[in-house]
Amino acid sequence: MATQAQQPPHLQLAEITASQFIDIWKHFDADGNGYIEGKELENFFKELETARRGAGVDPSHAIFKEKMKEFMDNFDKNSDGKIEMSELAQLLPTEENFLLCFREFVGSSAEFMAAWRRYDSDRSGYIESNELKGFLSDLLKKANRNYNEKKLNEYTETILRMFDLNGDGKLGLSEMARLLPVQENFLLKFEGIRLKVKEFDSLFTFYDKDGSGYIDEQELDALLKDLCDKNKMDVDSTGLVGYKKSIMALSDGGKLYRTELEIVLCEDSTL
Repeated sequence: MATQAQQPPHLQLAEITASQFIDIWKHFDADGNGYIEGKELENFFKELETARRGAGVDPSHAIFKEKMKEFMDNFDKNSDGKIEMSELAQLLPTEENFLLCFREFVGSSAEFMAAWRRYDSDRSGYIESNELKGFLSDLLKKANRNYNEKKLNEYTETILRMFDLNGDGKLGLSEMARLLPVQENFLLKFEGIRLKVKEFDSLFTFYDKDGSGYIDEQELDALLKDLCDKNKMDVDSTGLVGYKKSIMALSDGGKLYRTELEIVLCEDSTL
């Protein structure tokens, strides 16, 4: 029998706090992969149905399976059979719901990369807590949400709890990108082909023909095409244009320096 500590946070259909939301998420995303899927999804939906009906439900019953399918049709927007955090946020809206604020104002990977460049003000390759606080403050102002310093600190801590996977108190680009819808998170496409520092250095040097320390949009286009071909990535020309646009949002006046491209393509970045 489960102990009190192992009990899932009870799902309420009324609005919940950011902290309660992340407790619910972390309980059901048991393996921490950023999705609720498989048995996790069944357990989540069982708890949801119990909260709705006030009684136990039988997952083996045909009605349960039918309702679960209807639920997935409504909330699994990209039809991948999994629920991501932003999809769950629509079902369990927080009183602040900065996740949905983020979705409204940073809806594409290109907008996200431009925001990253703006708020990574010291060009460290990370968003530290003070930079994250500035980002959230601006986001909430755009959304006309009222907040005070105490709430802003709470939101900052909540985002770190959600996305700081290695617990270093700051967010790397790939960690922060988990705020994006999965279909917009182009960084996921490169997860399996991240380069070692030496490989990255050789690649960058090859495409930086004039040794200027940066590559332009045309050189990036050739680099991405070759990288996708070499790794047999199934990417059409439209996808490549999107990747290029997103990465170039990090550039300085069309000049993409080594450090900017490194945080996208390098698995063991020295930054």
